[in-house]
Amino acid sequence: MGRIFPALVLLAVLACSWTPSAVVAQDVVSGPARVIDGDTVEIRGRRVRLHGIDAPESTQTCTDVAGRTYGCGRVATAALASMVGHATVTCQARDTDRYGRLVAACFRDGVDLNALMVSNGHAMAYRRFSRDYVAHEDAARARRLGVWQGRFEAPWDWRRTQGGGSSPSPSSRRDPAASGNERRDCVIKGNVSRSGARIYHVPGGASYDATRISEDKGERWFCSEAEARDAGWRRARR
Repeated sequence: MGRIFPALVLLAVLACSWTPSAVVAQDVVSGPARVIDGDTVEIRGRRVRLHGIDAPESTQTCTDVAGRTYGCGRVATAALASMVGHATVTCQARDTDRYGRLVAACFRDGVDLNALMVSNGHAMAYRRFSRDYVAHEDAARARRLGVWQGRFEAPWDWRRTQGGGSSPSPSSRRDPAASGNERRDCVIKGNVSRSGARIYHVPGGASYDATRISEDKGERWFCSEAEARDAGWRRARR
């Protein structure tokens, strides 16, 4: 009897320690989802950041094909909400970010919501952390869907200029006097070739002076080679 009692106590403790959060610990969280923004949902009180994608922030604006400004962040949020609907969403964890959010690939009825957001141009492939959705982004750009219809700033760049995420530096802010989308002190040119390859050119490079940046093609300026590489560009061979 003396040996049975401690065993019963242990079983009781284990039973009491089980909570719904134990399901999350097993790398899957499932249930009705509340959309927070274009790349974040909440399921059963747990914030989930969609893995491998980055959507425009809620207050971010972009320019459409006619040159009109619109709330692309709100559009992205509405798009994800439409995809989620009232169905059960299942998210498979990949990591936990610095804000304590689960980072996961999320599905509704077997459809990859992360991929769908990028394929429709409502989010970009977050190459700094994953290349899972690069092909989806390429397809959206080629079809000029979502943000690719006009001019926009990559969400990670927008956060930097707004003071979100990493601290903004003077060189990352827009310069109203600069031509095109050039940023003050950001002189590396991110070019997209005819084949779709992303190549960046540094001052002094063989093709640097001849390279022109077109935001309509998804081209952009970078402040450092590290920033260019994180965004998925490679250095020109000459």
